[in-house]
Amino acid sequence: MYDEDDALTLFSDEDLESPLDKLEPVDTDPADQPNPEAMLALLDAPDNNQRMLATRAFCELQDARAIPHLIRLLQDGCPLVRVSAAYALGRNPSVDAVAALMAQYTTDWNGYVRKGVVWALGNCRDRRALPTLIEALKTDIAAVRLWAASALAQMAEVGYESVIAAIPPLIEAMRKDPTAAVRSNCAWSVGLLCRELPSNVVYATAIDALLETIVEDQDLGVREDARTALLRVGDPRGLQLIEDLEQEGFL
Repeated sequence: MYDEDDALTLFSDEDLESPLDKLEPVDTDPADQPNPEAMLALLDAPDNNQRMLATRAFCELQDARAIPHLIRLLQDGCPLVRVSAAYALGRNPSVDAVAALMAQYTTDWNGYVRKGVVWALGNCRDRRALPTLIEALKTDIAAVRLWAASALAQMAEVGYESVIAAIPPLIEAMRKDPTAAVRSNCAWSVGLLCRELPSNVVYATAIDALLETIVEDQDLGVREDARTALLRVGDPRGLQLIEDLEQEGFL
């Protein structure tokens, strides 16, 4: 859906971070935190910098009163306000924000914003977000795919049907995604979701995919992350294979 160049002018395919990641964090000392009342007022400020300051403040503060404003600011004309609003909604997850986040994902040209939206959707832990997260994992730029893989792990807290739906696209990306970091995140998510499943066909398929990744992936880091994911699942067959591979000097 999105080309690797389709993001922000500053974005490169090698950069998996967001501009917000590079900003100094809002001080978390309660005595020094921004005043919520003042920040709420600034969410409606005409100045871009003031709106960005306020939305960033709610990346640390949790206040339900900010949610309607943050939803509105997802469509702000300033990309840094939009990305801050997305992160802030991830910090203040709400069922009321899910539809707006999904809509913004489909229309926003900015990769940083879409990355923040994907993170927020994962934190909302809402089944409605599943198609958007799967689309992001399959079609978006690397930085967004990276977080979509992690966000899908949150389906473990949503329910069985969501877990079942999330595992196949994660397995596909774990096998085929061109970016090693994305494949690693997929392995971590598959392992986490497996822990929520009974011993059924989907579970067995996921375990086989992790085993395949341990043996076949070209990247040492991905193989190690798949191994760690499988150890955490504690599947007897997987543990035996890991032991055999260690004895053969493969791991």
